[in-house]
Amino acid sequence: MRTLAAATTETVGEPAVNITIFLLFVAVTLAIVIRAARNNRTAADYYAAGRAFSGRQNGIAISGDYLSAASFLGIAGAIAINGYDGFLYSIGFLVAWLVALLLVAELLRNTGRFTMADVLSFRLRQGPVRTAAAISTLAVSFFYLLAQMAGAGGLVNLLLGVKGTGAQDLTIAVVGILMIFYVLVGGMKGTTWVQIVKAILLIIGAALMTVWVLGKVGLNLSELLGNAAAGTPKGQALLEPGLAYGATTTTKIGFISLALALVLGTAGLPHVLMRFYTVPSSKEARRSVVWAIWVIGLFYLFTLVLGYGAAWLVGPEKILAAPGKANSAAPLLAYELGGTLLLGVIAAVAFATILAVVAGLTITASASFAHDVYSNVIKKGQVRADDEVRVARITAVVIGIVAIIGGIYAKNQNVAFLVGLAFAVAASANLPTILYSLFWKRFNTQGALWSIYGGLISSVVLIAFSPTVSGKVDAKTGASLSMITDTSIDFHWFPLENPAIVSVPLAFLLGWLGTVLSREVADASKYAEMEVRALTGAGAEKAVDH
Repeated sequence: MRTLAAATTETVGEPAVNITIFLLFVAVTLAIVIRAARNNRTAADYYAAGRAFSGRQNGIAISGDYLSAASFLGIAGAIAINGYDGFLYSIGFLVAWLVALLLVAELLRNTGRFTMADVLSFRLRQGPVRTAAAISTLAVSFFYLLAQMAGAGGLVNLLLGVKGTGAQDLTIAVVGILMIFYVLVGGMKGTTWVQIVKAILLIIGAALMTVWVLGKVGLNLSELLGNAAAGTPKGQALLEPGLAYGATTTTKIGFISLALALVLGTAGLPHVLMRFYTVPSSKEARRSVVWAIWVIGLFYLFTLVLGYGAAWLVGPEKILAAPGKANSAAPLLAYELGGTLLLGVIAAVAFATILAVVAGLTITASASFAHDVYSNVIKKGQVRADDEVRVARITAVVIGIVAIIGGIYAKNQNVAFLVGLAFAVAASANLPTILYSLFWKRFNTQGALWSIYGGLISSVVLIAFSPTVSGKVDAKTGASLSMITDTSIDFHWFPLENPAIVSVPLAFLLGWLGTVLSREVADASKYAEMEVRALTGAGAEKAVDH
């Protein structure tokens, strides 16, 4: 077995080779973005890529947007460290697409224009609902960006041999600056092409590593699992449920809460929902989801082999000793299998994954503020498209700066876990309101506001006062496992690490309660129009680019 440099020198392979492959990939993607930017002339071009992508292209792009650092880096690491319990993320992320397909994908495409708020405000009061939806979008995007930036920092540090907190923080800043450039120049069109290229490379890279790992055990999955269990201190427990979430009643409830967030969160993720507006028709929107499910499902099957392969060939101790900790499992496995060259290629793919996702998140958040708050609330719809896009670009810069600062604080967290928090916020603040808007005739503005703000505030507050932020300590080493690394600081009172089991039902309850307590009478004709358009697509194509 190859001796891993990471355990001792905090770098893997040859930094010169790693950075060369890195720079090559960045150059290629920048060329794609700049070329795509030539056709960005209108708001529809910038926000929705001119609605010029086919269902197949958009489906691959959706998978590129969805298969984030959490999928490639975080899940592989979670399985390598926690085995069966880590595979929960793969199952949850995949099953979530069924909810998105059956409940929201086509309906949103038929009803909206650029953002989630277009749907939520269709039959409600524009100003307060758009503002609430924009705030929710920014919050979800922030938590998701934390995960990507944390993954980027650990990955670059591992490959380039960066040591010291200051140097690691600098690498996160560089990634953030590059992300801002992608969005400012390429818009949704450039971002979509980067996501398509990244999704193809990710599937090829993951498939190559999967076949390579299985080849070492004669394509025998049972033997791989047995070797992984035998080669780690946790032994057979690595193959059984409960290693991470079965020790106490609290962790078992936490398991249910996390599962709820993963399964319901996708249908409320603004950057995924926005992708349905880049296709020309509802039929292509359906095709997008079908393609996305196939690509995403195939990839999540690979993660099982990659995670247990890393547990067997690398070992949990060396993974946790590397920069990025569990997030380094996949790159370390690549180095173990194919040395410096394979490591460089896989790392470039992982870096592509991060860049594509953060670009998609940033453009979604900036579009939400510019289109929903600036254009429709502040300017009451009386604004030129050029001005709206300019505000979106300014917002993208601000979001990028905030993401860099947050990523620095979250750099030691498992990225799959951080994405679980974003899913919890999305499932709490967005999904109840979307479902009520689409399917409940009586739903009104007060119900929407109570649901959005109630779900958002409850989920964020519970996260802030959970072990995720402070007070979680490794029982063996005494080291902090929270975002605040100072173990003397502990202000958590909510026992669960993921709040979904409380915040999601609360948001549904508040949406109902706000509606029935309000004297506002819902507009029956607008609901009828929305229902017909959502279910049949009638009038949608004419309205989307008015």
